[in-house]
Amino acid sequence: MKIARMAIIVCIVSAWNHSTEIFAQLSENQRFEITKNLDIYNSLFKELNLYYVDTLDIEQVIQNDISYMLQQLDPYTQYIPEEEMSDFQFQTTGEYGGIGSVISSRNGKIIVTDPYENMPAALAGLIPGDEILSIDGESMEGQTSAYASERLKGQPNTTLKLKIQRAGEKKTREITFERKRIHINPVTYYGVLEGGSGYLYLSGFTTQSAQAVKEALIDLTTNQHVNSLIFDVRDNGGGVVEDCLDMLNYFLPKGELLLSMKGKVKQMDRTYRATQSPIEPDLPLVILVNGNSASASEILSGTIQDLDRGIIVGSRTYGKGLVQATRQLPYDGRLKLTTSKYYIPSGRSIQAIDYSNRDEDGRGSSIPDSLTTVYYTSHNRPVRDGGGVLPDFVIEDEKIPTIIYYMEAGSVFFDFVVQWRATHPKIASPSEFVLTDDIYREFKEFVKSKDFTYDRQSGRALEALKKIMEFEGYYDGARTEFQALENKLTPDLDKDLELHKTQITKYLAIQLMKQYYYAKGQMIYELRDDAVLNKAVEILQNKELYNNTLVAN
Repeated sequence: MKIARMAIIVCIVSAWNHSTEIFAQLSENQRFEITKNLDIYNSLFKELNLYYVDTLDIEQVIQNDISYMLQQLDPYTQYIPEEEMSDFQFQTTGEYGGIGSVISSRNGKIIVTDPYENMPAALAGLIPGDEILSIDGESMEGQTSAYASERLKGQPNTTLKLKIQRAGEKKTREITFERKRIHINPVTYYGVLEGGSGYLYLSGFTTQSAQAVKEALIDLTTNQHVNSLIFDVRDNGGGVVEDCLDMLNYFLPKGELLLSMKGKVKQMDRTYRATQSPIEPDLPLVILVNGNSASASEILSGTIQDLDRGIIVGSRTYGKGLVQATRQLPYDGRLKLTTSKYYIPSGRSIQAIDYSNRDEDGRGSSIPDSLTTVYYTSHNRPVRDGGGVLPDFVIEDEKIPTIIYYMEAGSVFFDFVVQWRATHPKIASPSEFVLTDDIYREFKEFVKSKDFTYDRQSGRALEALKKIMEFEGYYDGARTEFQALENKLTPDLDKDLELHKTQITKYLAIQLMKQYYYAKGQMIYELRDDAVLNKAVEILQNKELYNNTLVAN
């Protein structure tokens, strides 16, 4: 493997020389600079490897070089070595061979965190919190989650044996599994809401997602006779653009412009139009988005907005308007690199970060409003580029208290739910469950028993202010007032558990739903109290509001 890494660098010059079509398009000076600097690199590395006082870890040195080089570009340009290709393919296809469960490594233990519904792990009885002691007789103590994951994966219809320890039990369990082709349905949940609106949540864009959405859409319209559709892509980070374009075909007229891609290599520029007759050309449509809706989610929502085919509700999207393609590398690696930018039908780009200009910390800079441009939708409504997709109805995401972030990072919710389930094998369904004060009291006692600690942004800001005041000589004169403020901002666990009870209760209930009823149950519970969804329902039930929103003022 070390030789393989070395070969990537050594072969760069010859690879460039063989890429004659693109290399020939460069100026003579550009070609000279490429060849010169790669020669310098090869010679430098050769001298280091031969004469440096210590033996170089060739793989580590070159891996670091590659990582540093790509970090100067954008977060999406990545080198994928051979050993990581299976994970990359899973992200693209949503399929792999295994038992169907997410695992994690904590304190030297391999823990089952999320078995997928109706997959071998769940069907065999694995539940979140189970510790995997061994796989096929090999101890997992001290191993990484990546190491354990590779041993859980394998060809479908092959078997493996796990020894597990379950919370609340003294004896270990041994379970034999048969691996299957694991397919994660990207349509996590769909159903009919009060008033006849259909609802569909899409978790990601894979090579299977367009077909999954089509099947759900046909069921909702043909069998359940919905009168409108709410298409939820909140927290959907994107994926396969081709499947996104297929979905747009379901709602837009054949021949309609959907997307353009433009980059440095003009031969790779593309224009995409709807190629099929739509399934539902007139069904009233609302798309839900938030700050984690990115890439293909933004193509979907932005194109629908530009063509005035539906209404967007939620908060401003992430702003990823860069297109990636993969290129084959020696020794079965891949380079995933940004090749172009995409433009939705109005002509605007949604890219929100300029990675060519970075601050002193190396972060890309946000595109200021003064540099954005106004574009117009099909009905002449103004929209702007350079900042993701701004919804037609903006509902900002709920602010999450710092204490919840610390509880999530410290697995406090997860650990409590695992312990609680050991004595509560059943709970009410997601549509009926209520987290009682008794459960919350148990949770508070659990948190206190774990010596849970946390700090707050206000406390860190106050400490930074104190250092500045001391440096500038103002602290002694304001010591009494500063200490009084410091006392008020000191974390108080009992106080904060009561102050943020409503939000903590919600997060705790979500973890319980996921523990007992998987991702689908979690979603059903969350939708019971969802301000963005409620706004979408309100819009769809008011035809005048819906129609007027899609017309320029």
